Amino acid sequence: MYKENKKRVAAYARVSTDDEDQLHSLSAQRAFFSEYISKQEDWELVEVYYDEGITGTSTKKRDGFNKMIADCEKGKIDTILTKEVSRFARNTVDTLSFTRHLKELKINVIFMNDGIDTNDKDGELRLTIMASIAQEESRKTSERVKWGMRRQMEQGFVYGYSHLLGYRITDDKLEIIPEEAEIVRKIFHKYVFEGKGSSTISNELNAEGYTSARGAIFRQDSVVRILKNEKYCGDLVQWKRCLTDFLSKKVIWNDGADCQFLCH
Repeated sequence: MYKENKKRVAAYARVSTDDEDQLHSLSAQRAFFSEYISKQEDWELVEVYYDEGITGTSTKKRDGFNKMIADCEKGKIDTILTKEVSRFARNTVDTLSFTRHLKELKINVIFMNDGIDTNDKDGELRLTIMASIAQEESRKTSERVKWGMRRQMEQGFVYGYSHLLGYRITDDKLEIIPEEAEIVRKIFHKYVFEGKGSSTISNELNAEGYTSARGAIFRQDSVVRILKNEKYCGDLVQWKRCLTDFLSKKVIWNDGADCQFLCH
């Protein structure tokens, strides 16, 4: 039970990748907040909410963040601590929307490294500036990643590979698996020279004891995907899908018109 004379304080921590160094950083953040809040005589620790391996440009998939907001709406929290604006969100609209919503609930957010408290008179002004900077940095990071992927694609590096019959990835490039390549040749021979359809081909392959790249039986749709895959003709087409923008991260098929950010 919380003591009535103590402020109920929560904290939020996030890292955007799940590699070992970042997870160590997350662990350190959680430990810091727990210790810091517990040392304040007039504060009571509610919980250190956190997300790992989650981007800050959207709050939709951040379970820890959303749980914290839900607990705020249930009246469980008076104040939220977070390391900096970029940890809270890298989307200016989300940052302002949530802090305003919290303010309506009489909950302030303290961004410790940025020296911002939403209770301050100029809190929202300074928060808007810092949130805009965080969003711009996120955009620049996306552009740098896209540029790097473009250069690697030009050198034949493969993105989006997943269990492709007849190929494996060696040093980020496609390499033929001879025994599986024979199955692929058989499929194309049956289709082109014997005039057989995908259903007949899949049935014959299963009857002959062949299995797919995943070790499963051949299905009609798996045969169709092989016949339509340009890689079996010696072409490597990438960036088939892309993101409309770096904030919403909505994935669409690349028609060359609305694609702004590389996917794979």
